Amino acid sequence: MEPEEEGEKETLLLLETNIDDMNPEIYSYVFEKFLEEGARDVYLTPIMMKKNRPGTKLSVLADKTLEENMKKMIFLETSTLGIRITEIHREALTREFVKRETPFGMITFKEGYYQGTRVTFTPEYEDCRRVAKEQGLSLRRVYEVLSKID
Repeated sequence: MEPEEEGEKETLLLLETNIDDMNPEIYSYVFEKFLEEGARDVYLTPIMMKKNRPGTKLSVLADKTLEENMKKMIFLETSTLGIRITEIHREALTREFVKRETPFGMITFKEGYYQGTRVTFTPEYEDCRRVAKEQGLSLRRVYEVLSKID
């Protein structure tokens, strides 16, 4: 299959909130829940808040159709009192997944194309993780070997 000439363009929502009063153990649970519910990405940024208190900015990137569900989860699962919502225009490389024979057996690689030219070629983490565990190797070593494959 020939990759498309133009990458993916879409409009998403970025939901963000600043939190300074929540048990940090909750973030791990919340991350999983957002991803299970369809968020494209979830991340934390350390920030300084009013009165010079350290805090955390929770950012959730999601399809516009998920806005209500994402807002509900933020309000129910965190200690925040408010959410900022910004419409984001996102462009991504055209991606293709290919399986290649390697010294470790078949491994899936993700190829990224810009204007029809391959610009990235990366082994999939889960395959690398599996190989490292099965063969008793460091994950770093698996990546080193696979980085030489083209």
